[in-house]
Amino acid sequence: MSEQVYIWQNGQFIEKEKAVVSVMTHALHYGSAVFEGIRAYKTPKGTAILKLKEHMQRFDYSMRALGMNPPFSVDQMCQAVIDTVKKSGLESCYIRPLAFYGDKQSVGVLPKPDHPIEVIVWCLPMGRYLAAESVDVMVSKYIRIHPQSTICDAKISGHYVNSMLASMQIRGTDYHESLLLDADGNVAEGAAQNIFYVKNNEIFTTPLGTILDGITRRMIIQIAKEQGYTVHEQYFKVEDIINADEAFFSGTAAEITPIRSIDDKKIAGHGEIGRVTKHIKQCFSEITQGMKASDALTYV
Repeated sequence: MSEQVYIWQNGQFIEKEKAVVSVMTHALHYGSAVFEGIRAYKTPKGTAILKLKEHMQRFDYSMRALGMNPPFSVDQMCQAVIDTVKKSGLESCYIRPLAFYGDKQSVGVLPKPDHPIEVIVWCLPMGRYLAAESVDVMVSKYIRIHPQSTICDAKISGHYVNSMLASMQIRGTDYHESLLLDADGNVAEGAAQNIFYVKNNEIFTTPLGTILDGITRRMIIQIAKEQGYTVHEQYFKVEDIINADEAFFSGTAAEITPIRSIDDKKIAGHGEIGRVTKHIKQCFSEITQGMKASDALTYV
């Protein structure tokens, strides 16, 4: 691993300490930034980035959702991520691309047509995101941002104040994560994860519309269908999860994390990690660890 940490910033590598922005940065004042979270895994064939192209396509989509004209193409951003991982010397890591409206020496909610767009890529070591093998969840008093108030499937930094407030709610408790409902009382997602449950060997997940279009979520749906499971994308209530046979979160950081309980009620009365969850998790791991040939990996 390199002793010096470098940030890819606007097309060139800069020492982390020198990768700074102005206090007049628009994104600092108004949350006008978008980001991605990507994982690179150590495999027998070397370091491999999971779903790189899909992440960069969503990154491009999120920029455009905020009115940004992306200064780099999807392919250029893919290469920037590859180069950053190489530069880091890390065999496995978490990768953070970020694009934001920069400094225009003015104050105003609406960015100027020629407002500068800043782009960075950074990677860092990362272990388990959630603090347990299976997690206890609390239903948050905060609801997921209403779909008519924003662009829900874009990964906009400002959205995560919603997630932060939900996460702050469980500080000092025995809960590991929060669960957010939508405005109609349906289950939306975790503070930073999509959610699935299993009933009678069939898999259910919240449809797109009120949630982030998770790339790990897409993978799980594909894996499940390839393994012969029926997958339903439909709205459901908290009680449906509690009465399910199994439940789990999915996400780049969380990967596949079984849910043991919600509001102190164990899933199916026992909260054990279920057979289907184990199966999907094993299939996912075989891909990420390079044990199974897959176009999901980009080798560095």
